[in-house]
Amino acid sequence: MVRSKPLRGGRPQAPSAPTRRQLQQLATTSDSVQTSSDVESSTRKAALDRRRALTTAGKAAQLGAPVGGGRIRSSKDVQRPAPAQPGWVRREKAATRAVPFNLSRSSLPITHRRHPLTDAAANARLQAYEQEIKGRFDRIVPLLQQVSAHQHETDFIPQAQRLCRAELGFDLPDHILQRAWVRPLDMRALFAWCVFESHRLFSDRFFQDDPLDAGTGSAASREFEQFLLDCGIHLLDLTPCADGRLAHTVAYALRIPFSAVRRRSHAGAMFDVENTVNRWVKTEHRRYREGSPNPSTEPTRYLKLVTYHFSSLDPSHQGCAAHGSNDELAAAAGHQRLLDFRESVENSFCCGASVDLLLIGLDTDTDAIRVHPPSRDSEMVLDRWLCARELHAATASMSADQAMAQIAEAVESSAPGPMDAGMVSFLTRLLANNFSQIDYVQDLHGGTYPDAGHAERFIGVGIGFKEVHLRNLTYFAHLDTVEVGAPDLDVGVKIFKGLNVSRDLPIPVVVRFDYSGRVPGARERAIADCQRVNQAIADRYAALVDEGLLHTCLTIRDRNQTAPAEVVGSTLDPQLPEAH
Repeated sequence: MVRSKPLRGGRPQAPSAPTRRQLQQLATTSDSVQTSSDVESSTRKAALDRRRALTTAGKAAQLGAPVGGGRIRSSKDVQRPAPAQPGWVRREKAATRAVPFNLSRSSLPITHRRHPLTDAAANARLQAYEQEIKGRFDRIVPLLQQVSAHQHETDFIPQAQRLCRAELGFDLPDHILQRAWVRPLDMRALFAWCVFESHRLFSDRFFQDDPLDAGTGSAASREFEQFLLDCGIHLLDLTPCADGRLAHTVAYALRIPFSAVRRRSHAGAMFDVENTVNRWVKTEHRRYREGSPNPSTEPTRYLKLVTYHFSSLDPSHQGCAAHGSNDELAAAAGHQRLLDFRESVENSFCCGASVDLLLIGLDTDTDAIRVHPPSRDSEMVLDRWLCARELHAATASMSADQAMAQIAEAVESSAPGPMDAGMVSFLTRLLANNFSQIDYVQDLHGGTYPDAGHAERFIGVGIGFKEVHLRNLTYFAHLDTVEVGAPDLDVGVKIFKGLNVSRDLPIPVVVRFDYSGRVPGARERAIADCQRVNQAIADRYAALVDEGLLHTCLTIRDRNQTAPAEVVGSTLDPQLPEAH
């Protein structure tokens, strides 16, 4: 029996069964002592044999393995000194110049050479999807400018509807158009309506057509889920920052099927520890009761991953707003939140309750990731990482197999201690996947995104938005109540004051609450949640609402179905006359 790791305050914990990390440490210590004893015993025996042989046969003695005289050597004597550089850098045979890979900001020139690991077909498919969805939002302002020019003509309403159907694929609200002859056309309301309808159309297509080919039960999803199990991971729980420049982290930057990962976005990647522990409990309970995704008896792990972000072009202004564009603070805060989660689990549950942790940074200018490889016990060093863009440049002239081997070796050599083989495989695949995204940005934008800062189209508030996987499309404010989620929401409103209010355009807010159709009354409670959050938003930002500079659209969705979201209300709905 051992005692659990004490809290930071030093208070001793009640005795409990050892955690997985403690068992590993005990095993490692035992193996080290046994190995040292065995080496010393065999070395002493060899020395005695050598002395006996020289005494009886002189220089003609037949000796076995050479043994140094003078003192007995231990296992520490045979350890090689740590190399000054990772092995993969020294053995690089590519025809490219040597580059350091451990840089926070890449100084490499933009190259248009496609990497052998890049999936060109996937890049083409993702590009077509991005241009289709974002193109609809980008056509809203030019369309409304045309509509405004016709508002005093006799056939204004038919012309406006014809233009909107041709450009955006839906109708404008008649009750707003019909007021144009008595008051100036409410362009703010029309703008918000177009944003909400554009969201509805792409949401419908996402759930009905699976344009990313990554839905539940898809071939890509099944393959990746099996890959996770082969790596010893039964669930991947990812928290990116709520910044819209990270909304594409799963489907684009990391190229992970969205249905094979649990995603919750929070400002600054500061996820709620208690809620995450509850989701961990639910996952482990399902493994115990249903054997899904695998039985609880199998030694797999729950992997919690945090993705912070930084800007390589303008680090002082375009970094994470929640951390004051301070990269070190963003990484340190994400790392500390991971440690708090692990400590919460280990202090609350007994042996086998440990979780694995992973920290990744994302350059919002190039989509290149940097990985902090963890040791076997999930220890990471904040100023030690692998830069995908540097690896991309160093392995561009190799074959695909050679590049994968070099990535794996770079991962192992960069960790602060021995790594789990499954984690090496997992990180090797993430880095290789990211090479496709690096080439995607290079081919489409010449190396860096033209919108280095925020350019989101709407704010998503609540729980859900499984359909959003595009960069700078949505700012997420994952919350259950506005009071608790106010920091996230305030950051989003501040961003949109610069994006929209400064141009006299409203802030579009889509409220979403997913529910389980298997639970009686869940749909009605989801509608009530939408209305409650909508009222709280109206109260908190009353000045914006009164001026028509903030509009909301309320949506719900059954998470157990593939059906799209359902609109249940909006601030743009026609006002019904009061009955006397």
